[in-house]
Amino acid sequence: MSAEQRGQKGAPGGSFRPGGGRPGGFGGGPMGGPVEKAKNVKGTVKRMLVYLQPHTTQLTIVFLFAILSTIFSVLGPKILGKATTRLLNGIIGKLVAYQSHQPVPSIDFKYIGTIMLILIGLYIFSSIFTYIQQYVMAGVAQKTVFDMRRDVNDKLARLPLKYFDARSHGEIMSRVTNDIDNISTTLQQSLTQLITSLCTIIGVIIMMLTISPMLTLIALVTLPISFGVTAFIAKSSQKNFSAQQKELGDLNGHVEEMFTGHKIVKAFRHETKSIQQFSEINDRLYSAGWRAQFVSGVIFPLMQFVTNIGYVLICIVGGIYVIKKKIELGDVQAFIQYSQQFSQPIVQTANIANILQSTIASAERVFEILDEPEEIPERIDAQRIESPRGEVKFQHVKFGYKEGVTLIEDMNLEVKPGQTIAIVGPTGAGKTTLVNLLMRFYEINEGKITVDGVDIRDLRRGQLRTMFGMVLQDTWLFNGTIKENIAYGREGATDEEIIRAAKAAHADHFIRALPQGYNTVLNEEASNISQGEKQLLTIARAILADPAILILDEATSSVDTRTEVYIQKAMKELMKDRTSFVIAHRLSTIRDAELILVMKNGTIIEMGNHQELMAKGGFYADLYNSQFTGAYTDEQAV
Repeated sequence: MSAEQRGQKGAPGGSFRPGGGRPGGFGGGPMGGPVEKAKNVKGTVKRMLVYLQPHTTQLTIVFLFAILSTIFSVLGPKILGKATTRLLNGIIGKLVAYQSHQPVPSIDFKYIGTIMLILIGLYIFSSIFTYIQQYVMAGVAQKTVFDMRRDVNDKLARLPLKYFDARSHGEIMSRVTNDIDNISTTLQQSLTQLITSLCTIIGVIIMMLTISPMLTLIALVTLPISFGVTAFIAKSSQKNFSAQQKELGDLNGHVEEMFTGHKIVKAFRHETKSIQQFSEINDRLYSAGWRAQFVSGVIFPLMQFVTNIGYVLICIVGGIYVIKKKIELGDVQAFIQYSQQFSQPIVQTANIANILQSTIASAERVFEILDEPEEIPERIDAQRIESPRGEVKFQHVKFGYKEGVTLIEDMNLEVKPGQTIAIVGPTGAGKTTLVNLLMRFYEINEGKITVDGVDIRDLRRGQLRTMFGMVLQDTWLFNGTIKENIAYGREGATDEEIIRAAKAAHADHFIRALPQGYNTVLNEEASNISQGEKQLLTIARAILADPAILILDEATSSVDTRTEVYIQKAMKELMKDRTSFVIAHRLSTIRDAELILVMKNGTIIEMGNHQELMAKGGFYADLYNSQFTGAYTDEQAV
């Protein structure tokens, strides 16, 4: 993750307006920086419409109610103007009557009161229609993203392991959560705002034209000036916002690095240097942020200045028209209200246009997941091994992670039921690859792998993997009780079976020492127990699963020597009469294996038990001796 990405993931980057973008809605996305644009806008919109198609009726209701809400809302100023006109005429009538010594007429408060009641009714109906519009659209948005989340989740379950190996977990999580949330927010809020804003713009223009085409022209002329000034400032401020985001990313990256490695920083006495670096980045962030926010803050006052000039012109021309009896005073008042209503939805529309660009980009990122090639489909006539014995054969297996690059050239291997097979070799030799192929996490290019004489491609992946139990170097425990984590190895396991598995893994003692024992809840990273204790729990989980074939990938690497002795004893009991594949770096742990495979560059170069391989004096013997003499060299690894 780059510094800029960390910055965007971190704290807010300044005082940005609600709804995304900088004030005025020009040139900025949700973070105030450049808006991320989709590569194929047309295609992405079409696919989004497919998700929205089942909700056509609800969307029609939303659009209809938006129009009705706007109609009731824009009629208000025009009707209120009639009350103003009647009130003014009554006041003028009183003044004329006083001056001519005639009977003083009363002001028609009954008419004005009726107007007020009509206005209240209009605004109530407008609010009701707006509420219904929002309520219906909320349902559409949630149902749409529900379908998208379901499709993405189902897709992730069908994707091969190589997809996850090629991408960081953060990137995948960002697409599954942030991007879909962005789509949800836009559908629920921005889309209804866009519909309402467009309806308001059209409605206000129609109402202004009914009052005075000339005043309408004056109001429209000021808009391009306002937008031109805003666009010019926004364009010139773009580099300041980009600089702000860069410095914010650098600052967040520095803080993350310093706090993650604060022990090392203190151990090597670099606190002063760290603080100095923070101050330098913070000063640059202050400078860039100040310039960006200053220029951003200038936009609204300038828009208001241009808008106020328009109000002045409208008042002057409107006043002249009132004197000439061309329009009523109430119409001028209504027109000023309309001109105020007119500018706000235009700014909103510009803002929403930016948000929609970002949303389409998010949708495209989600659709990219849905378009990824899936695992090879399961065979319809898949076979089933009812009582697996654990016989495994590799026959002329060829495999490479990348097309044209072969890692395993021609592997042939026969493992008898109950045998313990140790796999050793330098980093990158293909040890873990062999296990990945065995469990069909990756598909072989040529040859075949059989379990009990059945090609693993003729088995359903789920049934194949139930025959395996895995204990990996990197422990994985979830947020739940210790009992639930052990029981993950077998559905429906009883408490007695869970405790028995924990005892076999030598985990029962430390579990009972915890405050809640087996009901102790592990936090999300399981940091409330030690690394060695985590490994013991994963071993207990494998013991409970009672698989036909075991895979142990450096299972004891995270525990101390004393604990390792206990685990080795438990492992011997666990591996008895069970086919076991043991990947090991510490060769002292696999001396008793019945068969040791020595791998280098994807090829088995030596095979035999410990005594046989040591007697050969080959690559294995060099590896074994080097671990006790410290003479293992880079040339041997290569």
